[in-house]
Amino acid sequence: LYLMYSSGTTGVPKCIVHGAGGVLLQHLKEHRLHCDIRPGDKLFYFTTCGWMMWNWLVSGLAAGATLLLYDGSPFVSRGRILFDFADSEGMTHFGTSAKFIDAIAKVGLNPARTHKLGPLRAMLSTGSPLLPEGFDYVYRNVKADLCLSSISGGTDIVSCFVLGNPAAPVWRGEIQCKGLGLAVEVFDDEGHSLVGEKGELVCTKPFPAMPLGFWNDPDGARYRAAYFEKYPNVWRHGDWCEITSHGGMIIYGRSDAVLNPGGVRIGTAEIYRQVESLDEVVESIVIGQDWEGDVRVVLFVKLREGQVLDENLINGIKKKIRDNATPRHVPDKVLQVADIPRTKSGKIVELAVRDVVHGRPIKNLEALANPEALAYFRERPELATA
Repeated sequence: LYLMYSSGTTGVPKCIVHGAGGVLLQHLKEHRLHCDIRPGDKLFYFTTCGWMMWNWLVSGLAAGATLLLYDGSPFVSRGRILFDFADSEGMTHFGTSAKFIDAIAKVGLNPARTHKLGPLRAMLSTGSPLLPEGFDYVYRNVKADLCLSSISGGTDIVSCFVLGNPAAPVWRGEIQCKGLGLAVEVFDDEGHSLVGEKGELVCTKPFPAMPLGFWNDPDGARYRAAYFEKYPNVWRHGDWCEITSHGGMIIYGRSDAVLNPGGVRIGTAEIYRQVESLDEVVESIVIGQDWEGDVRVVLFVKLREGQVLDENLINGIKKKIRDNATPRHVPDKVLQVADIPRTKSGKIVELAVRDVVHGRPIKNLEALANPEALAYFRERPELATA
């Protein structure tokens, strides 16, 4: 059906070959059942053509939906442009990223007061974990009676492992359910299934949207190494997550970016949730730096214009993390940067920053939208090991 390059957050992008039947069946299931897309609905997703959500959006035609497309900045008219679009076209499904929701929350946008949004039944969010405060914002400031569906999957399966359910409650901070027909579980390192504990997101049985393979990988060695190396005959997706008592899912970040200070594994999203709720902080990125035989947590923050990272703000950031997470989550270093590197699909690249800090070469420079931002992390005297 198509060849897709992964975003490059974890290294050189993979060139993934997707088959027609399985992907289209998977999309139709997700659209009609998980998203309640009906013939005549108006489906919108804010996405570039280089992100898998574009392919996902196009398949909405199979459910009989009209596709709404927008090319440009979502922050035109002080962030109102997409809500203007929703009103003018009678949008029923508004798809976006968690970062967009966080950004409009920070500037105080209140579409519930300025727009009608009458036909809008669902708001979809992906790209990174939607924080509990993002759920609060949507229901308070966008619309109280829609289905807020945080969804997660990836270019690897050009679909979702966990997503929404219009017939079930939305729990604050949780993805609602596993994808229908998918044997999704969370495993510990030994391959034991977990509930209520953090571990690796896996799928234990084959599913329709598995790739046909990788381009230029005739014996399938790279394909098997990417997904089946850790657990034999079990797809390991690379997300660090937890199945909740409600049967929902919380994703804490990429498992290969998990921090491990003192042998305690911490998902990066656990720190972002606290830091990015502060008004002074626009965005952040956190890594583990090898330090004196262990790992120390280093947090980089991009601040609002005019803000300066002084001792008061550093202490405030650390207190916020300590009070709402644990002392283990508190970074050893908090440093200011002018920008944070991201892929062309908008995802921050924790592993690239980690490699720069350790003086290692970057394998996925071509995948970055702003590779010049890596300069802010290179050879920082505050991170010198000697």
